[in-house]
Amino acid sequence: MTQSVAESAVPTLLDKNFGAGTTAADRAEAERRRDEWNASRTSAQVRSFWQATLRRFVANRVGMVAAAIVLLLVLGAIFAPLLTSANPLLGKPTERLHNLGTPGHLLGTDEQGRDMLARVLYGGRLSLLAGFVPTLGAALIGTAIGVTSGIMRGVVGTVLMRAMDMLYAFPAILLAIAVGASLGPGLTNTIIAVTIVFIPPVARVAQSATRRVVVQEFVEAARLSGAGGLRVARTQVLPNVLNDVIVYASGLVGVAMIIAASLSFLGLGSAPPAPEWGYMLNSLRGMVSVAPLVAIVPGFFIFLTSVAFNLASDALREAMDSRL
Repeated sequence: MTQSVAESAVPTLLDKNFGAGTTAADRAEAERRRDEWNASRTSAQVRSFWQATLRRFVANRVGMVAAAIVLLLVLGAIFAPLLTSANPLLGKPTERLHNLGTPGHLLGTDEQGRDMLARVLYGGRLSLLAGFVPTLGAALIGTAIGVTSGIMRGVVGTVLMRAMDMLYAFPAILLAIAVGASLGPGLTNTIIAVTIVFIPPVARVAQSATRRVVVQEFVEAARLSGAGGLRVARTQVLPNVLNDVIVYASGLVGVAMIIAASLSFLGLGSAPPAPEWGYMLNSLRGMVSVAPLVAIVPGFFIFLTSVAFNLASDALREAMDSRL
């Protein structure tokens, strides 16, 4: 979606020849009609863009398969109580480390006799939450920083991006461990740590897209028509920046889940006995030689979810780029 309302030939006050007898009410009415025309045209352009994007995404078989896997994982986490009656926190010592396919335990049992299917389904809630929430938070904060820096190229923009560069200089997992260790264990602190890790790259993407947009003619036309800086940023710059941010952020969900699982594996994530895939992987690592198939179940779901999100992100990028 690279067009803007100001880019098209719209009726503006500059196009209208007002006579000497024109009143302020006439000018206000003309302004109101122009805004209504702009809003209707923008709405039509947005609908057309997303309809074309949806058609291209549906035509991508790999993307559809990945999206279906993500949807199944989300639905499984949401409707976990309907899919299994087992308690993910209570185990039976007499049923420890049953293998996959055991009657009553489709994915086997863990070292404490807890049903692995129940723990995977309920653990998906925490793992998916640790993927979606940091990505959304980083997208909002990073976009605000990037757009501000891209428009305000003075001291404010320089300070903002130098601060982002300092954080971006650290490897993502090391920065997450440092922040997580400082805040302490817990799901909330894990979400905060991963959010902080993702803000700098999102800000860089938003700033790059903003600098590309602000030099376009439709932005200058909006300024000449009398629109203020905030209105130009909101109506002309931000809609054309969001495409890049959405595509980039969609690929971060899987990475966020891996980082959150890594923190849980190190004891910095969800507190036991909460079923979280990273913690489950840690608790079963000593059982690899006894029940290898059961031990790799949490890792398999982390891998599957990450790959599905990455493939869906690639398909979304291709669908949103009409040149591909």
